[in-house]
Amino acid sequence: REVPVNSTFHEQSDDELTKKELNQIKFDDQDIQTILLGLPEDIYVAVDSCKTAQEI
Repeated sequence: REVPVNSTFHEQSDDELTKKELNQIKFDDQDIQTILLGLPEDIYVAVDSCKTAQEI
């Protein structure tokens, strides 16, 4: 299933993000990994294979 994206949507590159934003992304990624590691293996595999939160 495709997620509609507004034509004015602009995906930011790392060069366009502030240091604070990059750190927040890093910490969010670490938090997500911590949560996933606490899940049973079958649930982890199902969640980890999703590309977007909407797929979950």
